[in-house]
Amino acid sequence: MEENIYIANSSRYNDSDKIYRRCGRSGVLLPKVSLGLWQNFGSSSPFERSRDILHTAFDNGITHFDLANNYGPPYGSAEETFGKIMEQDFRPYRDEIFISTKAGYDMWEGPYGNWGSRKYLIASLDQSLRRMKLDYVDLFYTHRYDPHTPLEETLQAIVDIVRAGKALYAGISRWPLEALKFAYDYLKERDVPLLIYQGRLNLIDRAPQEEGVLDFCLEKGVGFISFSPLAQGLLTERYLNEIPTDSRMSENRTLTAERLTPELLQYLHTLKSIADDRGENMAQTALAWILAQEGVTSTLVGASSTEQLKRNLDCIHSVPFTPEHLKILG
Repeated sequence: MEENIYIANSSRYNDSDKIYRRCGRSGVLLPKVSLGLWQNFGSSSPFERSRDILHTAFDNGITHFDLANNYGPPYGSAEETFGKIMEQDFRPYRDEIFISTKAGYDMWEGPYGNWGSRKYLIASLDQSLRRMKLDYVDLFYTHRYDPHTPLEETLQAIVDIVRAGKALYAGISRWPLEALKFAYDYLKERDVPLLIYQGRLNLIDRAPQEEGVLDFCLEKGVGFISFSPLAQGLLTERYLNEIPTDSRMSENRTLTAERLTPELLQYLHTLKSIADDRGENMAQTALAWILAQEGVTSTLVGASSTEQLKRNLDCIHSVPFTPEHLKILG
């Protein structure tokens, strides 16, 4: 008899009114907090830990899992991990789960394993579907803007992917505003509307607001999901007093010590003070700030443990910010 059969928490949808938010003007509801599998879900991470985190997310109503072809490490292994869990645990719940993946960054050697060509995007998604043991994904993104490939080629590949039933919705990640505007019109004219835009938005990186991306999405009814909401740990207590020896910053992994300027450190202590006033930790307050921004559908969090994930999910129940706190945070 098979052991450790997963049965989802029967109360996972009890707080639906608090958990979900409409994605733009579409028919899709997404959880305010979605789980990103960028780190901690590759084959270099313990499988059972990854499995527990995914179970915990779904048991708490987190239905959206965000992946990409090169998530790991190594590349492709986060999708492989997810595929194993899909087969073992999530297959009965497939229609309750919203799965996204992407292609646009380097994935395999040679001229066809990177950027935004039709050949790369379609081949990559076919590989992703095999790794995740899926017939389709709910959402497929072009992962980054390619200045060398005609936008029409990239976007027509997305259109054809959706029409072929390999993805239900189209998404764009990290495109500049003018390219986004072109993409919105191109996709709309071909009856494959842009569902969502993914961009980096957090308390210390507000480019989507400053560049007009978030306003455009709000105007057109396109959803917006933020990645790196905690600035790779900067917006937590982790770096308040010193650089931990086991941190990304100490190991110079995607985060350098130069980021931690005296001005930023002062801002982080201000954030800590506001979080204390709100009865929260810094991460919860930073996530709540993102969700308080007009036009934001969801924010992507990573997790290295079930405890960390549960703490971050508390932001869904945060109290509204006072005008004074919003003014201080800027």
